Amino acid sequence: MNRELLNGEDFKLGLFSSNCSGGLAVTKIPERWSASWEDNLAMAKAAEEAGIDFLLPIARYVGYQGDTNFHGSVLDPLVWAAALIASTKRINVFSTIHTAFTHPMAIAKQLATIDQLGGGGRAGLNVVAGWNQPEYEAMGTLMPQDHDDRYEYAEEWLQVVEEAWTAPGKFQHDGTYFQLKDTESEPKPRGGRVPIFNAGSSPQGREFAAKNSDFAFTIIPDAETGRGIAAGMKQEAREKYDRNVGVLTLGHVVCRPTTSEAEDYLAYYADENADWGAVDYLMELQGLHAQSFTPEMLETMRSRFASGHGSLPLLGTPEEVAEQIRAVSDAGFDGMTLAFVDYTREVTEFGRDVMPILERMGVHKRRV
Repeated sequence: MNRELLNGEDFKLGLFSSNCSGGLAVTKIPERWSASWEDNLAMAKAAEEAGIDFLLPIARYVGYQGDTNFHGSVLDPLVWAAALIASTKRINVFSTIHTAFTHPMAIAKQLATIDQLGGGGRAGLNVVAGWNQPEYEAMGTLMPQDHDDRYEYAEEWLQVVEEAWTAPGKFQHDGTYFQLKDTESEPKPRGGRVPIFNAGSSPQGREFAAKNSDFAFTIIPDAETGRGIAAGMKQEAREKYDRNVGVLTLGHVVCRPTTSEAEDYLAYYADENADWGAVDYLMELQGLHAQSFTPEMLETMRSRFASGHGSLPLLGTPEEVAEQIRAVSDAGFDGMTLAFVDYTREVTEFGRDVMPILERMGVHKRRV
């Protein structure tokens, strides 16, 4: 396992949602992110060169309607991760998996295989308990309406995966959702297991992450409010489960030579050319079926959904963006993901212009 990713003391930086059309920008601009394989391969190589630590995809099965059907085209996270790990040398690549749509024994073997493709230590698993009812309907599966039931299922699902990675031979599992007889799984991940992510902002999601994950991934309205969220999640993991859990959040970057240029570009893609039909449909689904955003947050975050799917905006000059990232680090977070309108070009510029500032600040250490 990549122990540096798990235990390094510096702030971790990843890229999020590049496997989805549009990325995190719900926009109609003609140059919006395509999420093609060619673009993703170029993105991964640019991210590795820039010093980004990991890549995190989204698992999505139906789009969000609107004029662009935002996230209507999505590269499968497992295939995507396998191809990118085989095409890079250092960067960690996660697979995002919906527990409801995939069998844990299949995932255990697939991730062990991806781990070997990267030489061991670069694969990771992001567990999704499920929230999007239209996806369940599209897959012909009933979504449990009780939020707790989704996490109960996900916990047993992950338990089976962990058993597959650690059992020396055949094992039995007699649970509520899975009954397995004389099952086995070889090969194992070369480090014994891969790092586990889980995104959750609801109380149930945070408890699941505290109990099961190496990193918890949560949405925050701002860095100062996030301070209490990060501290609370870490405290819950220590006090209830005697575990140390890293806490990450997500942001979207608009970085330009001047503040006014950054503001103008944000207005161009996320106001003048926002796909408001997709924004409103996405926000409606979040309010109906997910608990990542409080009702109060949803009421005030329409523009942030257009610009970055509700994530934290990082806007301005390289110095201003670096200061905003340092504020998240100072608030007690262990890292964050970033999204761009044009991942390949902008992450190259981010590596050239922002990363050296973060290194001088002592926020991020470049891995080679």
